[in-house]
Amino acid sequence: MALEIRQQLKLSQQLVMTPQLQQAIKLLQLSRMELVDLVQQELEENPVLEEGIETLDEKEAGEENVEIREVEAPKEEVKEVEGNAEGLGDVDWQTYLEGYNLGSNAGDAYEEDEDRPSFENLLTRKSTLTDHLMWQLNLSRLDDTQRRVASEIIGNLDDDGYLKATLEEVAQGVGVSEAYVASVLRTVQNFDPSGVASRNLQECLLAQVAQLGMEGTLVEAILRDHLGDLEIRKYAAIAKVQGVSLDEVLAAAKIISGLDPRPGRPFGQDEVHYIIPDIFVYKISGEYVVVLNDEGLPNLRINSFYRNALAGAANVDEKAGEYIQEKMRGAVWLIKSIHQRQRTIYKCTKSIVKFQQEFFDHGIEHLKPLVLRDVAEDIEMHESTISRVTTNKYVQTPQGLFELKYFFNSGINTTQGDSVASESVKNRIKDIVAAENVKKPFSDQKIVELLNEKGIDIARRTVTKYREMLGIGSSTERKRFF
Repeated sequence: MALEIRQQLKLSQQLVMTPQLQQAIKLLQLSRMELVDLVQQELEENPVLEEGIETLDEKEAGEENVEIREVEAPKEEVKEVEGNAEGLGDVDWQTYLEGYNLGSNAGDAYEEDEDRPSFENLLTRKSTLTDHLMWQLNLSRLDDTQRRVASEIIGNLDDDGYLKATLEEVAQGVGVSEAYVASVLRTVQNFDPSGVASRNLQECLLAQVAQLGMEGTLVEAILRDHLGDLEIRKYAAIAKVQGVSLDEVLAAAKIISGLDPRPGRPFGQDEVHYIIPDIFVYKISGEYVVVLNDEGLPNLRINSFYRNALAGAANVDEKAGEYIQEKMRGAVWLIKSIHQRQRTIYKCTKSIVKFQQEFFDHGIEHLKPLVLRDVAEDIEMHESTISRVTTNKYVQTPQGLFELKYFFNSGINTTQGDSVASESVKNRIKDIVAAENVKKPFSDQKIVELLNEKGIDIARRTVTKYREMLGIGSSTERKRFF
């Protein structure tokens, strides 16, 4: 078979992702805070962009090629101020100095100690678990080597207060024996909070029992020998082995339930993250109105100086002109992409309101099944676009604050032939569990029967899946004896 070179014409279509198109797609899926950060970065890197509202005069100036001229302000004769001592006695110098503080500490403005704010009111950072333990370590009577071992132990604690390193690892890090580390560990475990620096749950709870002075009691025996039975609530088996009554076991279990399995939790640094909605839905005169939230988003415009420079109002060389032209195209595309993003969010929310109007009127039980294709066909966009524009976008409604993706969920058939949204079914399961008798909780099969009475046809495995998604335990885990 001979090899030869041939020329062949082939016609094909290919999607080319230009940088501008990639930027537009990226803007769609950004959250509000990420968009603000991106705009701030562009303002710093692109000199053509500036923040402000573009006026009609500036647009006409750019179109009509108006030259930039500097207007000198009229000069006024200002008489020199003569310094004299008149009126000095009427000045409240204390107030003046407090208002004109040149970077000094706030406490310097107070003459009397009674006027100073309390030290507690000046603290701005929450104490961490490490800070709390190191403070106690500095007050202890340990020698230098013991302090180094204790510092190594404290540095290997997780957020819950458990020691995540082995004694061997700590010993190698400091250069001492494991027995020496174990003795220092017992000292650290006596620090506050009780149970800190434990290596497992059992050791943590036993340390708290010892702090309560309950050593040698049934509580300690259950934690030491029957922790597994306690977790699955085999109280009768525990009572039989220990030779005590069931009531005594229940009383001990109640004490154990009051112990803290995560002693480091009060020192957690978790901060509350506030969500700013991207869009608002108001009900005005019986109709729902969608309003974009533009507050906090910088208003971008093209700098008039660079616009006039490209129009020929200023003399620029070829390289500078090319640079300005490139930055101008990027700035214009960014502004258009942001406007397109806002319009897409608006259209998507309008469509959601139309499909889910009963939810906005009556609440979650009236949420309808909805998929991305329904909204995509309604506003004539692709499903991928709807998916991007509903990610990390929040809407404030009369029913509360929701992510736009919340309104898209599958449907569950009803006995009447209709369908109900899966989120609505989850809410009903949550209500059923909240209203049950904690001493006799409903099984998953019983929840299925209760839902069938309300006209919802659902399988038991689906109830189990929804219950686990809601973080609700099984009937055995939810059962309470006291």
